Amino acid sequence: MATTHTYDAVIVGAGGAGLRAALEASQHVRTAVISKLYPTRSHTGAAQGGMCAALANVEEDTWEWHAFDTVKGSDFLADQDSVDVMCREAIDAVIDLEHWGMPFNRTPDGRVDQRRFGGHTRAHGEAPVMRACYAADRTGHMILQTLYQQCVKQGVEFYNEFYLLDMIVSGGRVAGLVAYELATGELHVFRCKTALLATGGFGRMFRVTSNAHALTGDGPAVALRRGLPLEDMEFFQFHPTGLYGIGILLSEAARGEGGVLRNATGERFMERYAPSIKDLAPRDMVSRAIYFEVKEGRGAGPKKDYVLLDVTHLGKELIEEKLPDITEFARIYLGVEPLREGVPVVPTAHYAMGGIPTDNDARVVSDETNTVFPGLYAAGECACVSVHGGNRLGTNSLLDIIVFGRRGGLSMVEDARRLDFAPMPEEPERDAKAILARLAEGPEPHAVPEIRAELQHSMDENASVFRTDELLREQENALGLLRERYAERAGVQDRSRAFNTDLMEAFELGCLLDLAETLVAAARARTESRGGHYRGDFPKRNDKRWLKHSLAWKSGDAVRLGYKPVRLGRYKPVERKY
Repeated sequence: MATTHTYDAVIVGAGGAGLRAALEASQHVRTAVISKLYPTRSHTGAAQGGMCAALANVEEDTWEWHAFDTVKGSDFLADQDSVDVMCREAIDAVIDLEHWGMPFNRTPDGRVDQRRFGGHTRAHGEAPVMRACYAADRTGHMILQTLYQQCVKQGVEFYNEFYLLDMIVSGGRVAGLVAYELATGELHVFRCKTALLATGGFGRMFRVTSNAHALTGDGPAVALRRGLPLEDMEFFQFHPTGLYGIGILLSEAARGEGGVLRNATGERFMERYAPSIKDLAPRDMVSRAIYFEVKEGRGAGPKKDYVLLDVTHLGKELIEEKLPDITEFARIYLGVEPLREGVPVVPTAHYAMGGIPTDNDARVVSDETNTVFPGLYAAGECACVSVHGGNRLGTNSLLDIIVFGRRGGLSMVEDARRLDFAPMPEEPERDAKAILARLAEGPEPHAVPEIRAELQHSMDENASVFRTDELLREQENALGLLRERYAERAGVQDRSRAFNTDLMEAFELGCLLDLAETLVAAARARTESRGGHYRGDFPKRNDKRWLKHSLAWKSGDAVRLGYKPVRLGRYKPVERKY
């Protein structure tokens, strides 16, 4: 028998989006936060470079210029009304953090300092602009600490090391959530009027990724299994500068401060791909440039399979003041001294533009006509508003979680006040219990790590920076075999109740397989190249046919696709030139 808790609002995930939503909701209704990590270990803490807002503290800037860069960076797939909301509210979002004690870097006169970042321009693309607000190269870490301190001060109730397993749907709306308590192995039912998913990304479906091991897409997978669609899953961003062989991120801040990318001959090759803003081009363009440099034999190293990030000309003082963590990562993990030599980098799976579809108030929508699914909300990387479209602009992720986390919290308050609790089924934890029982009794205890390794390797090979119909078809077949083996054979070695991480990793693998299937199906259907989705067999963007969002539903063992139009505004699609 599961333990039952009752709250007006339950938030899943204690990263920036979840904590920001909790801060709003807990001021008015009884609120709980479920997190599979201790909050300050959430992946928001890994975000390095900055949070953008047109404060104009260092150079002239406007939120309209920020909106233009966001839409252009998205390869015109972003919904422009949503972009306007985010860019207008960015300024207040930074000020809120500052008032809560966020230790931003400062200008000599005491204002929040700002620096350049990829894709940030003034006057609608005229030249680079300083827009990224930052705290050295630990911006996400500082945001996470600031928000958590405020939540503790406000008395938010936390359930740490609780894993989301299922969502209870009754009468066409959310009735509650089912979670697994790691410390005891017990199931808990959280009865609630409103629930917000803020579970982060799912980059662990790839082998080379900047994502932490916890980013397995639990929230989107649970929503998908309960009949909701996922939006724009084919668009996955590969950050151009992951540490070679590891994937740990070296922030764009290094290039924002003047770092450059060089190939084996020492050439600053981005001058060929983006002549005007060079190394500060959007991430999809830089990642593809690195891919082609390596493919065409200009890669560095014994295997000619990486390029070099050069910061040697920046000077020790600047590096130690503004890029301390980035350079320390290079020293620790690769044994490279950035003050004297280039750092080996490759594109690394970094950010999911797709996810659970929502409106501008973080309410989850369930179909092509944006019908609201009552009581359910999503914010952060697991959600798709869509402000990022085909490719997220650097530093918009930290902005996204603050703006739409806040909006989600406000929506939860509004709806919790007018909604009653939905009726609960007799045994709401039944389906979650059945999933865990099957995994606990599976005949192959070594299958989970083997399937996960095969999934990650095949996704890297067939569905990452470079895609074709042949590669994606091969990946569909591979995923079918992995899914079959997972369903029939996967088990766990650990049969104990307390701290059974073996069992949770097996559950997380099922989430990754579900999401990989939607990504590949949507990517194979989209016969164009746009943003983070690059098709070698269809290298051009096709606005006439594909200026629309994809929606993917789970239909038995298959994926059903649908589409809805992009909401355009004052910026009409043109060819991206940098």
